[in-house]
Amino acid sequence: MSRLTAARGFKDISPQDIPTWRLIEDAARKMAGLHDFQEIRTPILERTSLFARGIGDATDIVEKEMYTFADKGGDSLTLRPEATAGIVRAVIERGMLESGGRPLKLFALGPMFRYERPQMGRQRQFHQLDAEVFQDPGPLVDAEVIGFLWAFLRELGLGGLTLSLNSLGCPQCRPRHREALVKYYQGEEKALCPDCQRRLSHNPLRLLDCKNSDCRALAGKAPVMKEFLCPECGAHIEGVSLALTDLGLAPVWDSTLVRGLDYYCRTAFEVLSGDLGAQNAVAGGGRYDGLVSALGGPDAPAVGFAVGLERLALLLKERAGLSAAGPDYYVAILDPAALGPAFRLTGALRARGFTVAADWEAGSLKSRLRRADKIAAKKVIMLGADEIASGQATVRDLLTKEQASAPFADPEAFA
Repeated sequence: MSRLTAARGFKDISPQDIPTWRLIEDAARKMAGLHDFQEIRTPILERTSLFARGIGDATDIVEKEMYTFADKGGDSLTLRPEATAGIVRAVIERGMLESGGRPLKLFALGPMFRYERPQMGRQRQFHQLDAEVFQDPGPLVDAEVIGFLWAFLRELGLGGLTLSLNSLGCPQCRPRHREALVKYYQGEEKALCPDCQRRLSHNPLRLLDCKNSDCRALAGKAPVMKEFLCPECGAHIEGVSLALTDLGLAPVWDSTLVRGLDYYCRTAFEVLSGDLGAQNAVAGGGRYDGLVSALGGPDAPAVGFAVGLERLALLLKERAGLSAAGPDYYVAILDPAALGPAFRLTGALRARGFTVAADWEAGSLKSRLRRADKIAAKKVIMLGADEIASGQATVRDLLTKEQASAPFADPEAFA
């Protein structure tokens, strides 16, 4: 029988990695609370039609990367490839958008799934922090969302980050940019990669963010959206930029930063790290005022971001002080007669809020002290034949090496 292994692109998060992940998740919840975001948890499985409408039939995600299957009832279901569509579906289904109400601010943490080539910081099952704000069309909320993202990354102690910013315009000014793009690329089709040759006819904006070197060379001289912005869109992105300055941020304008679907508009942003090599995007987001109505909801403006947690874990991998904390006590059983008293003492100490480790068999003092050191216990409670006879456990502080005695029938003596 062949040895069982995890499926390609699906990785365990092992105990030694958990402190890093807890640090990330705790920071996310802390910063979400400070920015008045509420947590939402949506299903991992959604109807396939949600992503076809919410992400777009012509995108690489829908065409190539989704895990889709028919359930026993014949319904087509998909493991979520991203969080935004599911959150929007929940917001619409639950009637969470109040007419004339205050902005709705939500965040989510959890796994996503895409069938793509695994690489450093990118797996087929990956995890994201996702934040969304609905019912506020103004530039200040865009800056607030970016501020939340930046504060979260700074809370983790990350440096060497760059904030990129662009405007995607709106349905009024974007068609003129699209027309200029198509005209620019006409006659250059042979220099484009196969994906971009296909995009030119139905989604030319995506040519600007292709990673192919030849395509990037052409994109660097292509017409930029900034030259085609209507007055309203120009004022909006200027307002975002000024508000970010108020937060102490200095965004870099990037005309190749785009989103390929029509419901994205105006603000688009990314955070890049110089410590991740070629795949240097840590997080990205933007405004998507048309998505809620595209999924059957009211005409509600929205803005949000997503950040990949695996990439953050990579950036934090070498950070000191992220090892798991050892237990308060390790109970060293040195004689079979100590098993019962040790078990009762362990339960009593745990009931009082202490973390306690024990191995339920007798062993030598040397082996038990070695075990206590390995798990980084703070103190060792030694129970052998002499301790059972006297009713007094020996307690050794592994940091100071001091020893004392305490009656093992009285757990309060160990407080």
